[in-house]
Amino acid sequence: MKRVIAISDTHIPKVGLDLPLALLDALREADLILHAGDLVDVSVLDRLREFGSVVAVAGNMDYPQVKSVLPEKRVIVVEGMRIGLVHGWGPPMGIERRVLSRFKGVDAVVFGHTHASLLEKREGVLLINPGTPNDRRFSRRLSYAVLEVEEGSIRPEIVWLD
Repeated sequence: MKRVIAISDTHIPKVGLDLPLALLDALREADLILHAGDLVDVSVLDRLREFGSVVAVAGNMDYPQVKSVLPEKRVIVVEGMRIGLVHGWGPPMGIERRVLSRFKGVDAVVFGHTHASLLEKREGVLLINPGTPNDRRFSRRLSYAVLEVEEGSIRPEIVWLD
């Protein structure tokens, strides 16, 4: 079994200089870290890599330096489970349909953009939005997601930081 921490919309340095301490503690226990975009500054990638393996995509608010090193979407395989990773775009209404349309043959899609956490199954695909761990715009609660992944299953959980 692999323990995956999924985060999105960290918006550093615009809303703070680092991630919350509770999230940093959780990252120490992760086998893999996923970031679904809007890191903003490339230093966030370096910070996350202090804790282990990181897979990330660019978001709409990321600086050009981030967009030059990260793709807009990707698919990774963890314990035999195919996970799509994309930031998302457009208004919150309908985002689930839009991000799902970007992938075929995946077991889950991790996305961000709305700052609002979500766990939902659509068309047989698990949709996971970890929310935001430190940007209160558009979100009353701060959060990240933990995915316990093993062959044949993904067990997601939203972890609230406040």
